[in-house]
Amino acid sequence: MSQKRLGPIHIWALGVGIVLVGEFMGWNMTIKLGGSYAALIGMWIIAVMYSMIVGMTTEMASVMPEAGGQYTMAKYLLGPLAAFNIGLMMVLEYAMLEAADALVVGELLQTLNPDIQTLPFLLLTLLALTYLNYHGAYASLTLNFFITAFAFCCIVVLLFSTNFYDPQATLLQLKTLTNGMPFGVLGLFAALQFSCWFFLGIEGTAVAADECRNVHRSLPVGAMIGLSTLLIGGTVTWFVCSGLIDAKTLGDSIYPLFDAAVATGKLYVMVAMFIGTMLACLASANGCINDASRAWSVLSRDGLLPDVFAKMHPKYNSPYRALLFLVPISIIFALTGMLDYIVTFSIFSALMVYLLTAIMMLRFRKLYPKGTIKRGYTMPLHPLPAILTIVLIAATLFGMYLNYWKSMIAATLFYLLSSVWFMKRRSRCVDINAFSRTDWIERIDPIK
Repeated sequence: MSQKRLGPIHIWALGVGIVLVGEFMGWNMTIKLGGSYAALIGMWIIAVMYSMIVGMTTEMASVMPEAGGQYTMAKYLLGPLAAFNIGLMMVLEYAMLEAADALVVGELLQTLNPDIQTLPFLLLTLLALTYLNYHGAYASLTLNFFITAFAFCCIVVLLFSTNFYDPQATLLQLKTLTNGMPFGVLGLFAALQFSCWFFLGIEGTAVAADECRNVHRSLPVGAMIGLSTLLIGGTVTWFVCSGLIDAKTLGDSIYPLFDAAVATGKLYVMVAMFIGTMLACLASANGCINDASRAWSVLSRDGLLPDVFAKMHPKYNSPYRALLFLVPISIIFALTGMLDYIVTFSIFSALMVYLLTAIMMLRFRKLYPKGTIKRGYTMPLHPLPAILTIVLIAATLFGMYLNYWKSMIAATLFYLLSSVWFMKRRSRCVDINAFSRTDWIERIDPIK
């Protein structure tokens, strides 16, 4: 039986730990596609979308009878096919993010010496994190708390190293180095895709619902503080990087925060940001391994995949077979070296999950209106958040289509073919009555 040991700091560490790496790399592609101001505006627009996604996810997760995040919600609200697709999308979202983390670690190590062979470091790092997750979520997420806190502090160190508070001594040159919105409104649409990278994965906090000591408190508090942390960190990141690096160089950088540290010319800042970038990548990969393996295990447990991956460790309650299966997949993608395409696949998968999340929220409130059952958290202004989320997702997909339409088509075909495989080969293995049972809602206290 699962040990309920996680509190708000672990939820914060899971959400922010996965996502904080987005402030160390990837986000700067918004500047390449839309310009400096499009990057800033896009980040705040996407922050609004994620605040609604986190709120909707937290409300539904707080009443679900088991872990699994959006997958569990789809299981009880939409049925087996939707649950299979959401589970697969979640796994690939995190597996691609983990691959991007590994790729950046390799590129960063080569700044020390171009002759460094990064493959051994990559393999040893992922194997060590896999071993840590093998020992359960509590150990891995406790470590993530300290790693993530240190990485965030490194961003603060970089900010103060620029003397931003002193107009006479500041190193920042925003007016000189920023380039506005050279591509106009279309550039803003294009920037929305990589603006997601500031927050992508924060919704994964719902995966750990059944391991929280008090899910009604831990989930909403941890998730909302985590989202606030990311928004503050993202704004500081844009401010510092845009003031230290010209827009063209920043848009092409693989590790923008480290390049910003180099631009200060201060050795202690460079060392701190090198360590911070490495730790952010490790924390993200650690959280991704946790989330992806649990989502894969749950798919197997419910019969949507072969049951070989459902086995949990008798002592640590970890999905150790799923762990061993998924890590090599992330390594293979990392070895391709195509960071922007890896990021795009991860973002597309996430957007599809978010779209279905908004649809599930509409259905959830229709089946169980406000005032009928007790919730750990209630999303205000329903149905406006769900509708606005769908609109923002559509806008982001349009922007993605402008530059990565081939990747979008390939990803769509992959999920369509996966759905066909499921309907032909696995759907008959699913007990529909057991899978979509409604008795779970009876265990929730009604509002008297």
